[in-house]
Amino acid sequence: MYLPKPFESFSKQFPDIMKQYQQLAKSCRDTGPLDEKSQELVKLGIAIGVNSKGGVRSAVRKALSAGATQEEIQHAVLLSTTTTGFPNMIAAMEWTKDVFDKQS
Repeated sequence: MYLPKPFESFSKQFPDIMKQYQQLAKSCRDTGPLDEKSQELVKLGIAIGVNSKGGVRSAVRKALSAGATQEEIQHAVLLSTTTTGFPNMIAAMEWTKDVFDKQS
């Protein structure tokens, strides 16, 4: 799985913090009824909302791995239009396309 260099560097520099962060993420995922694909689509929406290029790309990769189709992911991106605005949606659509192109 692809990990950005800053993430890898942080993990090496602060392994205890990273371990606790990963445990928190696992606890959050395990607490609720959403399946993995739904969780990844929710996280995609959040990443779009904060206009995070890396977050969107990561969420798209994870959503694909969890079984989401490209059409489902594009629909999730389109849904962000009326919440985060057209420019954020367009940027997210482009970042999503980058991931799709690399997977092809």
